[in-house]
Amino acid sequence: MRVALVSPLHESVPPRLYGGTERVVAYLADELVRLGHEVTLFATADSCTRARLRPMARGGLRLDADCRDAQSHHVTMVARVAEAAGDFDVVHFHLDYLHFPVVRTARLRALTTQHGRLDIPDLEPLFQEFDDMALVSISDAQRRPLPAARWIGTVYHGLPVDSLSPGRGTGGYVAFLGRVSPEKGLDRAIRIARRAGIRLRIAAKIEKVDQPYYESVIRPLLGEDSIEFVGEIRQRDKSDFLGNAAALLFPIDWPEPFGLVQIEAMACGTPVIAYPHGSVPEIVEPGVTGAIVASEDEAVEALGRLASFDRARIRARFEERFSAERMARDYLALYEALP
Repeated sequence: MRVALVSPLHESVPPRLYGGTERVVAYLADELVRLGHEVTLFATADSCTRARLRPMARGGLRLDADCRDAQSHHVTMVARVAEAAGDFDVVHFHLDYLHFPVVRTARLRALTTQHGRLDIPDLEPLFQEFDDMALVSISDAQRRPLPAARWIGTVYHGLPVDSLSPGRGTGGYVAFLGRVSPEKGLDRAIRIARRAGIRLRIAAKIEKVDQPYYESVIRPLLGEDSIEFVGEIRQRDKSDFLGNAAALLFPIDWPEPFGLVQIEAMACGTPVIAYPHGSVPEIVEPGVTGAIVASEDEAVEALGRLASFDRARIRARFEERFSAERMARDYLALYEALP
């Protein structure tokens, strides 16, 4: 099958640091090629892929100091995808909704994976207008705000099974990995770790919009030796960071559409202690791959019984449920079912 994958241009594919969507696109592209398909990736020029690369920007726009208007690059890319659409059997967009008018007017055989939150009132009239767009959710929970949209399937994210290695969890700490933002619950994670009497290591990105939260809420909590702020880490560092952790704290306070870090932890055999928002009940299996908790008290209690988790079993469940091959085959089934 001839497949076009259209990635956001904010990061390279895969991203050098933080960037969940672009990382998933990278894994999907490489796995589709491995399965014998002809894949063209529309992405940044510094992307690294087994697919045929169509460069649409010189590098990730988030880190490009000269980029003043990222939207212009994306609009140009959508136009070029439409011009080349005859070369493909299916076009798979990962751009939220920017391309919807072009898909309709050019009658592209296309589908779109929604990667972000959809509980925003402004989105409802947009998806009502474009109710002919074939959409894929990354969890069933993600769909709830827009039940009338044309959902054609849910495909959970997947990772190459050799991308992260199992660890023993003997580093003497619990981990937080993600963004520094109120909805990710870093302040909760700090309180939970302190109450449990266990060291917390924080590998997190601080975006400009979240700088006030970091300065006013998080920075004052970093004064003790038991709380270590590592900053953003590269993919190659995740096996050590997550594998040596006794657990991953995921105390989110928003309807997380998926949460890639959950399955990254599982790939390292590390249990996930998470709040029950968004996708969490679909991803975490209580007593098997982690614990779902409703309060800081429950989270502290869960950290007290980490010895009950079998890290080899957690890794096995990751391989069974969240491999890149499973993800690619799920998408292939949707490609073939498109009219």
